[in-house]
Amino acid sequence: MYSFIIVIIFIVCALLILLVLVQNSKGGGLTSSFSSSNQVMGVRRTTDFLEKATWILAIALVVLSISATAFLPRQAEQKKSAIEQQIQQVQDPSQVPNFPQAVRDSTK
Repeated sequence: MYSFIIVIIFIVCALLILLVLVQNSKGGGLTSSFSSSNQVMGVRRTTDFLEKATWILAIALVVLSISATAFLPRQAEQKKSAIEQQIQQVQDPSQVPNFPQAVRDSTK
């Protein structure tokens, strides 16, 4: 499921990039190519469509990103790093050392 969501995120990103590139902040963009008098969509309608599509794709990107973290594959037991293993194997310096006791002569 995680891989599927990631693929959808990439598709949404590509569409969002294309949609933003089509827009022109000065009102040109996609509407400038429709300069004939028999337009299918008016200038204002095209701008409204592009703006709504941008918002929808942006919201979809946020929702997909959050849902991808919910489906993130997790391991039951994570492997510890080498540094963590070394830290756990170090003996406590405040511990009293165990010195070998001298063997007493039982003949005395």
